[in-house]
Amino acid sequence: MARAPSARTGLAVAREAGALPGFREVASARDSERLREQAAGSGGKRATPIGGHRPPLQGPQFGLSGGYSGVGLQQEDGIFMSTAIEEPKQKTGTQLNQLEQLKKFTKVVADTADFESIKAFKPQDSTTNPSLVLAAIQKQNYAHLLEEVLRDRKNSGLTGAKQIEDIVDHLLVQFGTDILQIVPGRVSTETDARLSFDVEGSIAKARHLIELYKEKGIGRERVLIKIASTWEGFLAAEQLQKEGIHCNMTLLFSLPQAVRAAVVKVQLISPFVGRIYDWYKKTNNRDYKGAEDPGVQSVKEIYTYYKKFGYPTEVMGASFRNTSQIIELAGCDLLTISPELMKELSESTEPVERKLSPEMAKSAQVERLELDEKKFRYLLNDNAMATEKTAEGIRKFAADVVKLEKLVAEKLR
Repeated sequence: MARAPSARTGLAVAREAGALPGFREVASARDSERLREQAAGSGGKRATPIGGHRPPLQGPQFGLSGGYSGVGLQQEDGIFMSTAIEEPKQKTGTQLNQLEQLKKFTKVVADTADFESIKAFKPQDSTTNPSLVLAAIQKQNYAHLLEEVLRDRKNSGLTGAKQIEDIVDHLLVQFGTDILQIVPGRVSTETDARLSFDVEGSIAKARHLIELYKEKGIGRERVLIKIASTWEGFLAAEQLQKEGIHCNMTLLFSLPQAVRAAVVKVQLISPFVGRIYDWYKKTNNRDYKGAEDPGVQSVKEIYTYYKKFGYPTEVMGASFRNTSQIIELAGCDLLTISPELMKELSESTEPVERKLSPEMAKSAQVERLELDEKKFRYLLNDNAMATEKTAEGIRKFAADVVKLEKLVAEKLR
């Protein structure tokens, strides 16, 4: 059976012998209650862990901010951070559903290009990619968007591959612009996955997309450019961040990728929970639930590392397979969720407890991971899951870009 990522990823935390990596409960429910009582009696200061143990990453959380509404932005070390999470108002005579409860701890992001779903669930931000756009424009409700872009770009003076690329870029930006008429926050737009190992190509594409948004009256602070989490992708993102173009590092499956993202000061990362889960489920021929889910554990590891060492880069869990994975990550900075799973959450009133917080992360025993290019490439290569899933993700996104281009080419005939 394949083993999950080992301690050499750089995070020294308690693990059960032979178990997948992650965070083990070290206090009972009674101890957790005592922690909360200590916190309440210490004037807001963090309580000393019982018996010298660090507070558990699971279970009730103390020190939550309350009474805030809306989301503001402040700049910290070149990165714009949310200053408050919108707290849903209590419905008179009814319980909050799980989606509403989750919004108390975490910024909810829609993982879709479907406008109606975004309107229905009222997320703060939204993410798109060529795969989602490809699926959307083949639906009757959204086919007109491609027709409009084709009409608008008919006299661009471009021909052949350049014309097709131009139309695809404008289509991606049109979807993003329309989504920003619905959500109050940001939209993520992906660069061409075929540029994942092309630093200058990625930079040029990102600048072009931002310029297209500008022509639509959209400021760059409302756009995140998605780039694959390769060494070259991080080099491109580092330059773009210096220019004020905020990046969302996608296809991220390991701590070394996350550490590199933080070092180059990207705005946000998207660790793929579900795809990590898929790999371990298939490789080990077993299922995982709740806190033992290796995808959940990976995000907890990354979140803890960031908060422990004060990195402002936002962590947005992505690619969920079930609501259990989402509930286990309550408290993560952001979670991007499909309409289907948001619907499931909205139909349940089971309690949602905060599982992640900066306070708990700061007390964790974590080793800092120092990376240069050689060590980054070795550690990524040494992690079979991360290597395979990063490569697979690039191939699949690239394939959908090609399908989108073929669809455009057919329309041009």
